[in-house]
Amino acid sequence: MSIHPTLERVTGRIRERSLVMRGAYLQRLAEMRRRDRGSDRMGCANVAHAVAGVPASDKLRIVAERAPNIGVVTAYNDMLSAHAPFQGYPDIIKDEARRFGASAQVAGGVPAMCDGVTQGTPGMELSLFSRDVIAMGTAVALTHDMFDAALMLGVCDKIVPGLLIGALHFGHLPTVFVPAGPMPSGLSNTDKSKVREQAAQGLVGRAGLLEAEMAAYHDLGTCTFYGTANSNQMLLEAMGLHVPGTAFVQPGDTLREELTREAVRTVLGRAAPGQAFACPPIGELVDERAIVNAMSALLATGGSTNHLIHWVAVARSAGVLIDWNDFAELSEVVPLLTRVYPNGTADVNAFQAAGGPGFVIGELVGAGLMHGDVLTVRAGGIAEFAAIPALADGQLRWHPAAPSKDEAVARPAASPFSPTGGLKLLTGNVGRSVIKVSSVPEDRHVVEAPARVFDSQAALQKAFSAGELDRDVVCVVRWQGPQANGMPELHKLTPPLSVLQGKGFKVALVTDGRMSGASGKVPAAIHMSPEGAAGGAIAKVRDGDLIRLDSIAGTLQVLVPEPEWEAREVARMPDDQRHADGHGLGRELFAGMRRNALTAEEGACTWL
Repeated sequence: MSIHPTLERVTGRIRERSLVMRGAYLQRLAEMRRRDRGSDRMGCANVAHAVAGVPASDKLRIVAERAPNIGVVTAYNDMLSAHAPFQGYPDIIKDEARRFGASAQVAGGVPAMCDGVTQGTPGMELSLFSRDVIAMGTAVALTHDMFDAALMLGVCDKIVPGLLIGALHFGHLPTVFVPAGPMPSGLSNTDKSKVREQAAQGLVGRAGLLEAEMAAYHDLGTCTFYGTANSNQMLLEAMGLHVPGTAFVQPGDTLREELTREAVRTVLGRAAPGQAFACPPIGELVDERAIVNAMSALLATGGSTNHLIHWVAVARSAGVLIDWNDFAELSEVVPLLTRVYPNGTADVNAFQAAGGPGFVIGELVGAGLMHGDVLTVRAGGIAEFAAIPALADGQLRWHPAAPSKDEAVARPAASPFSPTGGLKLLTGNVGRSVIKVSSVPEDRHVVEAPARVFDSQAALQKAFSAGELDRDVVCVVRWQGPQANGMPELHKLTPPLSVLQGKGFKVALVTDGRMSGASGKVPAAIHMSPEGAAGGAIAKVRDGDLIRLDSIAGTLQVLVPEPEWEAREVARMPDDQRHADGHGLGRELFAGMRRNALTAEEGACTWL
């Protein structure tokens, strides 16, 4: 199948835009690869320190036999249900490496915070910047520079982008990502959301709400909705950075350990008995085509809006420059192929049963909406990723993911849920923002209503509780961007706004803050850029201004005369809020990141 002309045009534009930066990046990689191995290159004392704590047999492999040594970077902790399974992975990895005459060392650990724990708390203001901390932690681990390859153990929201950014700064190393899978299905996401809405109205007390939440989040593994964590896994599959089909196999499945062992075999270039191949360095693998493949997969599945920030930063780490215009143009031709909560009732376990990432990848490649000629961590390229793994007689086998086993969850490209993707770019006199339309009812794709301006999500919640928002309203929540307070997610706003919409009111949210893939069915223009704290026009909006959000036309406009709008003063972030948002729970340690953060559309990067 030939490549769709829009995909080809967007990819060509990205390639041309990135020519100088990508060229310099590849030159640095080539220079790194020309060096001698770590144990040959380093001084004797350096090498002795590096292997002092490993068994004698591994010392022999690393130093005398010059066998491959795999660096493992792990985001293990048992605060995150999704990361708790990683506890035993290093022993599995070391055992499998030794079977092939290689060795493995845990190079380092990186922090991993759970947004589900910190939602609506001051700690959430560290969340976005934790991505760059994880990238730096990955760099610290790999800077031991004794490794011939790397395995990245991580799953959730900021962890995978952080690991990927860090790995790409060591792009000379073959690298495979190793997930742990989703938890078994508990209380359905739909029923959980209903209880949350009832709680917002005072119809359910704390005990009832806690019971529902614990029935939904109840076991090891990722949350089962299609938010940022599970979108991460879809994108890694689309970029060919996993063992094929690894993303949504549950932690307790007997297949899970064998897939982890296969990750070791893959990074060593021994993915099948008797087969040897060169697993490409990750920096060569992640080029503009791989990035576009990830973008296409995100759009086709209605994935997390957070990736319009994260993948800009990921791409930049590989010397590739993308922006929201690229997403918007692709969204016009990439069809929506899945209905997974919040843009449907199914969870990721049902998605996996219907065909999972392999089905989506196969459909997109077949429709010319993914590049089929990219490098992946496997010898067979992206075609291998259109499959689902299984164990047969103790051996891994893959079978085609197509056709869909449930077309209520996953449909072919020839008959999609929607002919266009699940994300849209909005432009207008407020700035540039994005909206996830895949979960918004069609009769809410255009909202025109008076503004009510808030300086915090707590202020909006207070107004809702007081009954002040029982009308058509566009809620504008400002001072929530990277420079203001670290750009926390604002999920605590979803239940009250959903209640208002359920009452029949026309409701929308406009903010320079974040909402993820679980942002719900209320139209939300998010990631407004430039943000209010940087002098963005969102700080010009006043109570009562008529605002029109049109996700069909891709516009967001404050309907006041242009001369008045141009002359209007930009409000200043209140001093008491600026000071309060910068202190407590370690937030003061991130002050430099807030000062240096780029815009959301530039990836909110803090290292440039």
